[in-house]
Amino acid sequence: MTATPGLSTPRTATPDLLRSVFRRHAAGVAVITARGTGPVGFTATSLTSVSAEPPMISFGIGTGASSWPAVSRAEYVGVHVLGEHQEELAATFARSGADRFAPPTRWSDGPEGVPVLDGVLAWMVCRVVARVPAGDHRLVLAEAVVGDPSGKGRPLLYHEGRFHALRD
Repeated sequence: MTATPGLSTPRTATPDLLRSVFRRHAAGVAVITARGTGPVGFTATSLTSVSAEPPMISFGIGTGASSWPAVSRAEYVGVHVLGEHQEELAATFARSGADRFAPPTRWSDGPEGVPVLDGVLAWMVCRVVARVPAGDHRLVLAEAVVGDPSGKGRPLLYHEGRFHALRD
């Protein structure tokens, strides 16, 4: 491997390198929910718009995640875009072992029985169309069925391992 003039010496790709690079990438924060034996959910920064026709999204989930067994079988998932006022909610859904749906989390059963969180900037219920193996994760592709983009506020961001508010 040769150095590029003006740049530091490149490092061989490793899991640590990937994590280090993506800490530098600011991402929107979402919570993905599903229904297993009970409600499950996790914080995701991998949410991507895939297609407008049909309206399709994707997100990644680790196969070792506590939500994976339910997501691996779910026909529908909830996708929630969080606002800057929801940093604690994002932290709760990211925390291993947390009772994510206990108070103060506010939610209700939404379309197709999917847990829908209250007070988010936007949400959709999506029908899962594929789960693609991707290393120790699965890339889930899902088609939007119904949703609501009318929440108030500004988006929550994740950067350098912390949650941040959007600045002008």
